[in-house]
Amino acid sequence: MALGSTIGVGLFLGSASAIQLAGPSILLGYLLAGIVAFIVLRTLGEMAVHEPVAGSFAAYANSYVGPLAGYMVGWGYWTYWIVVSIAEVTAVGIYMGIWFPDMPQWVWALSSIILMGLINMIAVRLFGEFEFWFSLIKVVAIIALIAMGAAVVFFGFTNDWVPLGFDNLWIHGGFFPNGIGGLLMSLQMVLFAYVGIEMIGLSAGEAENPKKTIPMAIDSLAWRILIFYMGAILVILAIFPWNEVGQQGSPFVVMFERLGLREAAGIVNFVVITAALSSCNAGIFSGGRLLYSLSINGYAPEKFAHLSENGVPHRAVMAAVMVPMVGVVLNYFVPDKAFQYVMAAVTFIGLMVWIAILYTQMRFRKSLTSAQAESLSYRTPWWPYSSWFALAFIALVIVLMGLHEDARAALILGPCLLVVYVAMYYVLGLHRKNKLK
Repeated sequence: MALGSTIGVGLFLGSASAIQLAGPSILLGYLLAGIVAFIVLRTLGEMAVHEPVAGSFAAYANSYVGPLAGYMVGWGYWTYWIVVSIAEVTAVGIYMGIWFPDMPQWVWALSSIILMGLINMIAVRLFGEFEFWFSLIKVVAIIALIAMGAAVVFFGFTNDWVPLGFDNLWIHGGFFPNGIGGLLMSLQMVLFAYVGIEMIGLSAGEAENPKKTIPMAIDSLAWRILIFYMGAILVILAIFPWNEVGQQGSPFVVMFERLGLREAAGIVNFVVITAALSSCNAGIFSGGRLLYSLSINGYAPEKFAHLSENGVPHRAVMAAVMVPMVGVVLNYFVPDKAFQYVMAAVTFIGLMVWIAILYTQMRFRKSLTSAQAESLSYRTPWWPYSSWFALAFIALVIVLMGLHEDARAALILGPCLLVVYVAMYYVLGLHRKNKLK
């Protein structure tokens, strides 16, 4: 599920904006961001294997930092998935515009939210069925994309069997056409593509054999995502000059159109629409369950702890459907900028969750004796240097967001949202509640 939820608009649509900023050097950006994502996963995995609990990083923040930290991480992660839903339905509107250019973008965004909301309201089984097929479609499609792109690069498929090679990586202004500054400015978009990978930690409490399954899942997920992202971007940049990528819609769709495979391009457009719907589906599901959990633990109104006859927290799910309606408003008033605004917001919130995971793991290590630390069966490599590197990298990206016009608003709204959550914690007397279970 983490693999499926991570492969969404960050790869299919967000990569276009990142390529325009960094050029071929975006490959280095995806590699660096992938390393940071892997470090975050390993720090989370270290705690999950040592102490597998339901609630994962929110529970760990509560135990090793304090109740306020657990509360903030819980609400922060709920906010993250709600904003993800907004980003995904915005992407659906953009993709559908390729087929129906005269239809307003907000119509598709609204339709997507309603459809995914109905699926989540019926039963968990139905959600699982849709998510399985959604994830399978996009994973298989990306493998096919990489294979076909490699055939063009190495064997000249659709190019009179004249291999294209990798010249496009450096003949159009070099590997760094916009300098190091271009690469740096693209990092917030690149990290957006990886945020969501930490979702694998939510399953720690339900794993039958966490000491075996959690490390296996984390290690395999990390390199698979690196292959998916870097492999897909590499073949696209090898086939087209970087400054021609993503000028209209998804670079994946445009790639097949430029190769003369218009029918395949239509199929790819269908795939990226299902990819966006998949992440929206996961966002509503996760948002509903997180709000339900917060309610059970006394950190949200009790009415959200109510279950339907089918065992669905329907009130919490309804909230996870209604809040993303903000995305419909954005798509109505600023359809050209909606995706950039939402992507910046979700990146900031996701990075706050990553910082919380890294800091919690540091506090977790301090709570252990030397003997206990040595006995950890699954440890973060190169700790503590790796954790400090990840924190420094994330801090750099947050600073760079302040230099990007479309991302600057997230740096203003994000902290304001955190202040509101802290105020709620004390004004509503939540600091007197029991700790997260």
